[in-house]
Amino acid sequence: MKTFLLCAVLATVTAGCASETETARYYDNNDIELAVGNGALMMCSCVFVMEMPEDHCRAWVRASPNVARLSVDTTAKTVESSAFITWAAKAHWVDEKRGCVLE
Repeated sequence: MKTFLLCAVLATVTAGCASETETARYYDNNDIELAVGNGALMMCSCVFVMEMPEDHCRAWVRASPNVARLSVDTTAKTVESSAFITWAAKAHWVDEKRGCVLE
């Protein structure tokens, strides 16, 4: 019985110790994904949370190199960002307490 209990505890402990490669999340082309997601979220926050003019927000959000294209829908309170036709992200305004979230 002690051997079984020891084996069960040992199996539980080793199962919880996964290596970094098994638990880490990796993205291909992560620089472009980050630029697109950050652009959508920052533009949404600037326009809908800080209530700044859209042209001011475009200048504030612009990255170097400027790879993301931003489109703002003021009626739906959403911002879509895309780069190189393949990558896209969308952020929307939730409420005054939570601000904008990335979808």
